[in-house]
Amino acid sequence: MVCVTVDVGNTSTSIGRWENGNVVDVTAVKGGIRMREAAMASLRKAFRGERIPAIAASVVPDADELWREAVREVSGEDPVFLTYKTPMPLGIKYPNPEQIGADRLADAAGALSRYGGPVVVADFGTALTFDIVDAGGNYTGGVIAPGLPLMTEYLHERTAKLPLVELGGALPAWGDSTEHAMLLGAQIGYRGIVREIAGFIGMRTGAGTRYCATGGYASWALSGSGMDFTIDPDLTLYGLGVVMAHLS
Repeated sequence: MVCVTVDVGNTSTSIGRWENGNVVDVTAVKGGIRMREAAMASLRKAFRGERIPAIAASVVPDADELWREAVREVSGEDPVFLTYKTPMPLGIKYPNPEQIGADRLADAAGALSRYGGPVVVADFGTALTFDIVDAGGNYTGGVIAPGLPLMTEYLHERTAKLPLVELGGALPAWGDSTEHAMLLGAQIGYRGIVREIAGFIGMRTGAGTRYCATGGYASWALSGSGMDFTIDPDLTLYGLGVVMAHLS
C-alpha cells in the first residue's frame, strides 16, 4: 500500500509518502497552503508523478478546499479527509466524537498500530495534546494544554521588552541572556506541565501504559527530562497511512 499523507496544522503542514508501513519523503511547509509554491513542491515530491491516493488530517477547516485543489492538481484525485466517521482500526469511546481533531485520531491510530494499547500520545504542536487509547484499542479522550509557541509568543506580545524567541537549540545551565532565560523557562517549565499531565493520566490508565511523543517540539521539550517517552516524529503521518491501508 502506497499513499500520500498530509497533516494540516495551524503553524505548518507536514507531507509524507506512506509505503507499506514506512513514512518517507517527509517535508514540513511552514505557513501551509499560504506558501503555495512550497506546498506544491512538497506534494510533487511525495507523489513522485504517480496516481496514488492521499489522506489528510486537518485542524484548519478554512484551508481544506485549497488543499483539496492542490492534491487534485498534482495527482488528479481528491484526498480523503479524516474524520471520526472514517472507518479506522481504532474504536472510539467518546461522548462527542465530532469534537475530536483529525490529527488526534491519526495519532491514536498510529500509536495503537506501533505500540499497542494502552498507549498515550503527546503531540507537541501549536497546542499540546495528550490522547489515550485503552487496552481494547479504543480512543477514550485526553488532555489539551497550550503549546510551547503560544507560551513564548504570549510573553512577547504582552510585555514591552521581552523578545520573540525561536524555540530549539542547546542551552546553557543558566540564562546568560534574556533569550536564553526565556528558552530555559519554556523548556524546563514545559517539562513540568508534561510530567504532571502524564502522571495524572498514568494514575488512571495503570501499569503497562506506553508513552510516545510526536510533533515539532517533542524532542527539544523532552531532551534531558528523564521521562519515559518514545519520540516518534512522523507518528501523525504514519497514523494516516494506517487508516488509508484500513480503507483499501
